[in-house]
Amino acid sequence: MIVNIAVLLVFLLVTIAFGLLVRRAWRAKRWFIKLPGVLAAGLLTLIFALITILAADGLSQVLIPRGSPVSDLKVQGTPEQIARGQHLANSICVGCHTLNGELPLSGGRDVGADLPVPLGSFFSINLTPAGPLKDWSDGEILRVLREGVDRDGHPLVVMSSNGVRYLSEEDKQAIIAYLRSQPAVTNVTPNPPDQPSFLAAVMLGAGVVQFQPPLAGTVSAPPKAVTADYGKYVVDYEDCRFCHGVDLTGGTNPNYPKGPSLRVVLGWTQDQFVATLRTGKDPGGHALSDAMPWKDFARLDDVELGAVHAYLKSLPSQ
Repeated sequence: MIVNIAVLLVFLLVTIAFGLLVRRAWRAKRWFIKLPGVLAAGLLTLIFALITILAADGLSQVLIPRGSPVSDLKVQGTPEQIARGQHLANSICVGCHTLNGELPLSGGRDVGADLPVPLGSFFSINLTPAGPLKDWSDGEILRVLREGVDRDGHPLVVMSSNGVRYLSEEDKQAIIAYLRSQPAVTNVTPNPPDQPSFLAAVMLGAGVVQFQPPLAGTVSAPPKAVTADYGKYVVDYEDCRFCHGVDLTGGTNPNYPKGPSLRVVLGWTQDQFVATLRTGKDPGGHALSDAMPWKDFARLDDVELGAVHAYLKSLPSQ
């Protein structure tokens, strides 16, 4: 963050310097010096001023706390909660909070390295009892899942746009119960805090990258069954729209991996859809892209996968 602030100051100084050149060119007596000088220096002044303003706005979004008050929560940690939390963590959390895609959630992966745009380094933290969460209250962890902010209320770049916020309150508490129950794993090297790049700050200021606002109210899950309603619930918390687009017709956001349209499954049976995510090969025998975390989705049970298929089949063909 110190580097970003230093770069911001450099852009500010360059903006001022070009502004002074505009003034100097304006005072020139010869038109062939005055006109090109004012236009060139003026254009550069506007460009650097715009970048400076956008970066300052983006950095302020990162540095200014915005979290809601922490709730007074104490999760019971029943065996049922822990089992449900482990099931959810095994498909939602392992992609970022492990190096090998397997539990426990010991962190250490630079999620920023997977993004097609250099937005910075964002190392996932150790979520086992040996990590920083041992000092957090259940209410503080719940706020992370709801709003994507750290203990002090500062937004976490990856978590702030993560689909985990769409989990029901019961499922969020189940994840907390599982996090507390994991074996403690001590990492040799502590993970650094989020290090957004200067480009990320500019894109935040421009609204190209956004911190999602907290959801209004609490989230409830529909009854677990092979229904389109439950399938939508799974699609939302599994963050399928992150890569496949808001309407699941294919990703278009250049900041994220571009997944294909999921309308392709309209011609698949439920068994074919489930088999595709279990094996990594579609009904035509084609292997799914390595960018697709199908091994994580393979951990969903048959009801969950069947519900996702039902939801995708309920969408319009175009």
